[in-house]
Amino acid sequence: MLPFRIVDRIKFVVERQLVKGAGFQLLVVGGFIGLISLIGGLLVVLPPAGEFKDAGSAIWWAFLRLTDPGYLGDDVGTWQRIVSTLLTISGYVVFMGTLVAILTRWLIAKMEDLERGLTPVTLKNHVVVLGWTAQTPPLVAELFGSSGRMQRFLEKHDTQKLRLVVLAEEASAEQLHELINEPGVGRRAREVILRSGSAIQPEALHRVACLDAAAVIVPSQGHDAGSLVTSDIETVKALLSIAAQARHFSSPLPFVVAEIQDMRKLPVVERAYPGSVEVVAGDATISRLMVQNVLHPNLSEVYNELLTAGEGNEIFVRGGETAEGLTLSELATQRPHAVVLGLLQPAAKGWQVNLLAPSDTVIRNEDRVVLMASDYEHTGPDTKVDPLAAVERISGSVQPSRQQGPHRVLVLGWNRRVPSLAAEFGSYAGRQFQLDMVSATPLEERQREMSRYGVDLERINGRLLEADYMVEEDLRKLAPASYDTVMLLSSDRIGSGEEADARAMVGYLQLEDILSESTRRPQVIMELSDPDNRHLLYGHQSEMLISPMILSHVLAQVALRRELRVVLDELFTAGGAEIQFRDPHDYPLPASATFQLLEKTVAARGEIALGVFRARADERGRHLVMNPPRKQYLDLQEGDQLLVMCQT
Repeated sequence: MLPFRIVDRIKFVVERQLVKGAGFQLLVVGGFIGLISLIGGLLVVLPPAGEFKDAGSAIWWAFLRLTDPGYLGDDVGTWQRIVSTLLTISGYVVFMGTLVAILTRWLIAKMEDLERGLTPVTLKNHVVVLGWTAQTPPLVAELFGSSGRMQRFLEKHDTQKLRLVVLAEEASAEQLHELINEPGVGRRAREVILRSGSAIQPEALHRVACLDAAAVIVPSQGHDAGSLVTSDIETVKALLSIAAQARHFSSPLPFVVAEIQDMRKLPVVERAYPGSVEVVAGDATISRLMVQNVLHPNLSEVYNELLTAGEGNEIFVRGGETAEGLTLSELATQRPHAVVLGLLQPAAKGWQVNLLAPSDTVIRNEDRVVLMASDYEHTGPDTKVDPLAAVERISGSVQPSRQQGPHRVLVLGWNRRVPSLAAEFGSYAGRQFQLDMVSATPLEERQREMSRYGVDLERINGRLLEADYMVEEDLRKLAPASYDTVMLLSSDRIGSGEEADARAMVGYLQLEDILSESTRRPQVIMELSDPDNRHLLYGHQSEMLISPMILSHVLAQVALRRELRVVLDELFTAGGAEIQFRDPHDYPLPASATFQLLEKTVAARGEIALGVFRARADERGRHLVMNPPRKQYLDLQEGDQLLVMCQT
């Protein structure tokens, strides 16, 4: 083996010092400056030069020439000028060049570290979002947009202003730019604090002051198909990390809203996190909405109003102390701009949902009142207008599901929600479906995922077909016009939401070309993954569901009012209260009827009037009119439908 050369050894030692950071780099440069000053001083003090009698004065002379070129003109003698010139040139390279480069590089690195969000926040009673996904920008918009509900949330936690901290894998200006471009956020993006890290890292949780938060939201992270580490595993690990950190610091656990994909893991989540937690089933929620939309066409517009930010109505939950002792009928007379939907009543575990409760039900302090309104302020009493006339609603009869033979459904595309979608179809025992699921994904892989989810394809008359709906011939062979419903799903196996939606939208346009050749048109439902694509298909004839926007709304609103989750579960699952469209001729309504008269008429059957679905769209392309003014005449036209809540 060859021996080390002394030069290599010196270079190695110098390199190890330089990689230790700016402090060590400055130390090495300082050593070089001292060495050059020493050599320069010796050159002018030792014979034969002998310019200086004192070595200290010579070294100081050399240091001044090294650090300041202004002294160059003061030198006399040829040798002194030569040495002074060499020292000045060395000063430009070592002192000015290297020193400035080290300081500049250190400052840039510090600025980059600050931009990455590695500094722990010093906040309390703030809201933390653990993870950056396609849902995060609309989630932030929801939190900023919930003014009345947010104000109540802040008062409850004794704070004045919403302070929002978002944890991303790599916080950068890119996320900030995304927030600025998100409708409903804009300039308020500067109020969002971005921090880098993963939700499964204890130091990252400390960085966002997770234990001091008023609410922690854990949206489901995306994962590659076939990966052993799924988004639910990451969610459970994040909850375990929060619980472990709380034990370490002997701190109380914060309230958490966690999204999971497989509801069968709910017991695991509850075991992993002993604190207050609300679990939102992401895949199951979207699957429920899609199946409800199959059963009740055009219902997507109702969901898009109730479950997305912007103009329109939302569902609110108010404490029973605001109306204690009143009946539901008396409460409704004092809320002229809201629709009273029912009550949440305490049960042994959680809440008993009692929507469509009789109007003479008395509200107790421990109850929660469920209302629909366009603004949080409308859920309180309005003393500026006269009280409404009382509407008496009896306990309604159960409306049976109307079965008219098997409902044929064609599902185009594949994502992780398909097994839960198939299971949701199977949960409607009173209905018959024929479900054909088409994808270019290999049959063996899809069959394996179905069996893992416990889906019995025979029970729902389900078939897995292998074809690419992007190929026109394959799509024509499927005869889409022969089905009652065609569903286009956004794939989660393509690089990004934009690319996945591009495939779904091109497939939709191709489907429209084929359907235009047939006299029979099925219901078309399209799912999108990227909220930015919601305006691209202007004038489309399909019903559109934007999954991230809906889930963002649910996560944000449950974080602000946790009881809302059980209300949504009641509305969007089989059985219980359900939103349906009805023919106006089914009710004894006069030709000219106000919304208040409609409320009274449907209440006689134990139902709640929510609004009207117009056959013709307005100038904004909307068909739905929910919760109109009580004295407004509805002016029902041929093809219009009533929107009611009833018991099924």
